[in-house]
Amino acid sequence: MKASDVPAVHAALSRDFAANPAPVVDLMGAQGASPMHILLATILSARTKDACTAKVVREKLFPAVSSWDDVRRLSVEELDALVTPVGFHRQKAEAIKKIPDVLDARFGGRIPETVEELCELPGVGRKTANLVVAVAFKKPAVCVDVHVHRIMNRMGFLSTKTPEETEFALRAALPRKYWRTWNAIFVSHGQRVCRPRGPRCDACSVRRWCDFGRGR
Repeated sequence: MKASDVPAVHAALSRDFAANPAPVVDLMGAQGASPMHILLATILSARTKDACTAKVVREKLFPAVSSWDDVRRLSVEELDALVTPVGFHRQKAEAIKKIPDVLDARFGGRIPETVEELCELPGVGRKTANLVVAVAFKKPAVCVDVHVHRIMNRMGFLSTKTPEETEFALRAALPRKYWRTWNAIFVSHGQRVCRPRGPRCDACSVRRWCDFGRGR
């Protein structure tokens, strides 16, 4: 895949994305969820399947938590019960419990809108921060998860060792108009087609631009 292929690849995967279920956080953004709920769902989604995250937030967490005061009222044990069975639920419950106090102390009670400031919150790394900026605040941000990192290297667009390296390489290589949507379309593609093992190259709409796919 070359830089000149970016518009065609983006267009093809955008069509696929529109025809398939969206990743849970992107779907919440499209449905008008609050920045608080998008932040919480993004924290919970790390190392957790979308179906599990969606069930937990819709059936357990969000009915109990509609404001940061609700988070303050609940104990870590109660939060843990609400976010089980997502991956690393105890650590995530402990991080969520701390967030309201950090928001008050550092940001006047508001959720910050930059990646660097969001990374000051408990439980928030660059992937989470970028996704919140893009989905909750509709600002250009390059979110990179394991799917994006894997596929960018598999297609031959980048040669990077970590998702963080991939994020900064994409910031340099992609026109800003593609930043917000790049993660969602590649996560969807990675979950359905370009899987870590047994990628379905025969069903891939962007195979013609992929070094790996063309070589199979």
